[in-house]
Amino acid sequence: MILNKKISKLLILKGFALIIPLAVNAITYPTSAQINPNPPPQNSSGRTMTVRSDIQEADSRTGVVTARGNVQINYPARQIQATAAQAQYFSRERRIVLSGDVFILQEGNTIRGETVTYLIDEGRFIVLPQSQGQVESVYLVPVGQGTDGGSDVTAPFNPKPAFKSPISP
Repeated sequence: MILNKKISKLLILKGFALIIPLAVNAITYPTSAQINPNPPPQNSSGRTMTVRSDIQEADSRTGVVTARGNVQINYPARQIQATAAQAQYFSRERRIVLSGDVFILQEGNTIRGETVTYLIDEGRFIVLPQSQGQVESVYLVPVGQGTDGGSDVTAPFNPKPAFKSPISP
């Protein structure tokens, strides 16, 4: 009798083991339409900024919104897209502080750094590197008028130019 109970428990557990993978495969994730069936209308004034992350917290006392984990920011009014490990939006000071492997794309220009403060009203970025590191910016430089687009190419900038002998008087 005891043996039969053990066998029946094992069979039940094995049955669950067979059912669980089927149930796991049957799990589907909701679509954005299911999560928010009535999305807000696009703000014609262009003041909408979208922040996506794993976790978000808002403090109504301080006006600070903190987003952590796989942070993605889209700010169409300024044509800014950004990724970071964390972002804090200080609504009263109108600034955003991004930290942790920050990457920003704005109109084809890019910035990489460890910590970036974006001053919204000034449209200005302040970028700090990791310890002992550097900040990297890549800018699209338009070709000036009256040039053929390539004849003015010079050698790349060299911060340590070759030594030249001084000219004697």
